Amino acid sequence: MSLAEDPVITITRLLERYLRVVRDNGSLATIEVSGEWYNRELLKNYDGQISVGLDRSENHKLSFDGNLRRRLCFLRVNVWVTDKPEQGIVGRTIRDKIRADVNRVIREKRNEPNVTDYHFGGVGRSTGTHKAFHLGSASELAPTDSSWTELTDSEYQKIWYSDDTRFSKSASENGKYALMLLRFKIEANENVVKQIVLKFEGYGTAPGGNGVTIKAWNFSANAWQNAVSGTGGSDETLTINLSSNLPNYIDSNGYVYLLVRSTNPSDGVTPAILYCDYVEIDFTVNGITYADVLTYQDRDEVRFKPFLWRTEFIVKSWLLETVYTT
Repeated sequence: MSLAEDPVITITRLLERYLRVVRDNGSLATIEVSGEWYNRELLKNYDGQISVGLDRSENHKLSFDGNLRRRLCFLRVNVWVTDKPEQGIVGRTIRDKIRADVNRVIREKRNEPNVTDYHFGGVGRSTGTHKAFHLGSASELAPTDSSWTELTDSEYQKIWYSDDTRFSKSASENGKYALMLLRFKIEANENVVKQIVLKFEGYGTAPGGNGVTIKAWNFSANAWQNAVSGTGGSDETLTINLSSNLPNYIDSNGYVYLLVRSTNPSDGVTPAILYCDYVEIDFTVNGITYADVLTYQDRDEVRFKPFLWRTEFIVKSWLLETVYTT
């Protein structure tokens, strides 16, 4: 039986990644997603807290020999918000907005709660997870090489969306390629990841021909591998699909690296130019493959001030597993 991710971790990551709650003034609410239970000190610095915990788990046999099973997990997802009159924050209003978005996220992702995608939307130099770098070089340098230069905040904005506003890197010296290095942070144990998909949207031009080549860094082999090349002189999407030996592509901090370069170099007269519009990583973990809201109800505590506005969800999830006997 392969290692499966704890459903609590899966749902926690799902809410952290996709929850978007907007205050009345148009700014994003700050929400901490954590384990159980309510943390009064935490709420002093956040607009709200969401706690996720296991309510109960059931095992159902799906085959006569008992090897094929479905594990049902019922999770408690609690929303906690307090009134903050000194900040002009009405707790009930924020709670209602969080409640609505928890419903939205879980229902939209009910058939793939174990799949997460990350891109560079909103990322800048101050972001500590995903990073993007560039350089001109005659060789494909390792991710740790000091020659890489990080994008500026304004350059990051050009790869936030697939919108034809592109970051470009030019290499004009003879024999040099235009390169980018993209770093993604996978928020999951490397041993439960079962698929990684890296996607690049853009194109390259050079005197020897158009196109870009993308590769993934293998930490075990200490080399760029799984090359995929295009030949377009306008936007095309290239994809690397990794499904075996995945811990080799994830470092001890959870980072995955993608290299992008112009397929051909400059000849010293005409530059090699790399255009990047959008980059994305999707990863799938071995774990629950279905999750949906079963019930929810408000459990407010308004006997004492400040009022505590709370909604409790019960989320039903399941995973299929094969249990072999010896």
